[in-house]
Amino acid sequence: MEFHYSPVVKQTFFFFLLNAYSITMIGNIVIIFIISTNKHLHKPMYFFLINLSFLDILFTSTITPKFLSLLANGSRFISYMGCMIQCYSFFFLGATEILILTVMSFDRYMAICHPLRYTAVLSPTLCLYLALGAWACAFLDTIAPTVLVVRLTFCGSNKINHFFCDVDQLLKLACADTEYLNLLDFVVSAVIVFGSLILIIVSYLNIIIAIVKIPSSGGRWKSFATCSSHLLVVFIFYVGTVFMSLRSIKDSYVDFNKLSVVLNTIITPLFNPFIYTLRNDQVKCALKSLWNYGDRYIGN
Repeated sequence: MEFHYSPVVKQTFFFFLLNAYSITMIGNIVIIFIISTNKHLHKPMYFFLINLSFLDILFTSTITPKFLSLLANGSRFISYMGCMIQCYSFFFLGATEILILTVMSFDRYMAICHPLRYTAVLSPTLCLYLALGAWACAFLDTIAPTVLVVRLTFCGSNKINHFFCDVDQLLKLACADTEYLNLLDFVVSAVIVFGSLILIIVSYLNIIIAIVKIPSSGGRWKSFATCSSHLLVVFIFYVGTVFMSLRSIKDSYVDFNKLSVVLNTIITPLFNPFIYTLRNDQVKCALKSLWNYGDRYIGN
């Protein structure tokens, strides 16, 4: 794996990445703990938020530890099996996160457009099925391209111009013609990314229509506030995802692709805990209660 930048840039990026990774892990673990232990947060929205936080922990851990090793001691080597596992995990977890965000948009649609049926429709059983369905669909969507990549024969250079085992860079090292795999990679990515994006857009168009029909400005603002956190997370995540899906095979676009990966695997998981805590009154109350309980426990 390659990361061709000056020592100063590498050192700066190492400390930023180490702090970001630490904050991401702590923030998402705290969210999972708060929702799991607070009965007032045992609702569909927060159940999906637990899934999102768990995904963020796994997603950023797929790349960040190895990237930190690369920056700290120049360890550029990764085993063939480790490379395949990292490649599959990245796209599997990324696809799962896209689908979980899509499910969360359906949750917000039900909460805003059909509030009286919200708890009846989004029962704990259905929420579980939706979450499991997202994980299963992502697995099935990404397993076939990965199997085809594993069966390839690689020859010549073993250097990857990236800080993780990106499938686009792996295909360039193959001995065989990989044009069909490039096409399959694009089709699979486009189906899950743009298909999910269309569903999210449809959900929010219905949400906007429902909010506009609310007579009071206070009611409109309150309704919008309930889905603003999710909308912000979707925007940040899809900015990087769309550019990755449309990435070019030209080497001149490799650095741009690296920035997209950093946005999705490091920046988004870092921001998610803050977005959902600072913009959510129920989570802030739960955090305050936990903090007060900790103060009383330490005081005793």
